[in-house]
Amino acid sequence: MTASARSILEQKGRDVVTVGPNVTLGEAAHILEENKIGAVVVVGMENRIVGIFTERDVVRAIGQNGRDAFDQPISTLMTANVYRCREDTSVNELMEMMSARRFRHVPVEDNGKLSGIISIGDVVKSRIREIETEAEQIKAYIAG
Repeated sequence: MTASARSILEQKGRDVVTVGPNVTLGEAAHILEENKIGAVVVVGMENRIVGIFTERDVVRAIGQNGRDAFDQPISTLMTANVYRCREDTSVNELMEMMSARRFRHVPVEDNGKLSGIISIGDVVKSRIREIETEAEQIKAYIAG
C-alpha cells in the first residue's frame, strides 16, 4: 500500500502553526524558533490559506532589506502562490512536487480547509517506514 498525505498526518498529527498576514518578520521569526519549525501557514479570512512563510523567506528578507525587514509585515515577504496537496496525495506525488518546485513544506487541504502540513522530513520518514516494511515482508517470505 502506498502511503499518502493522510497516513503521514495520522502518524505525526494535524497541528499547524498559523499566523495572520500582518504579523511582522520579527514576530514570525520568534514563532518559528519558539515552535522549532521551519514554516508557518499564513491565513486570512475564514482561515483560508493566503501564503506560507518559511526560514528561507526570513533569510531573503534580511538579505534584501537588512534590519528594516524585522518590522515588515510578512504579507509583503511570504510566498503567496502556495502549492497545496490533498489528503489522498501519494508520498511519491509529494516527493515529485517538493523536488520539482524546490520547497520543503506543503499545506494539506481537505474540502478547502487546512488539515495539516507536511515537511520533506515527514516524507523521508514515511518512505523509510515503507521500505523497512517491504524488507521485513521479503525476509518473512524468504524464511518461509
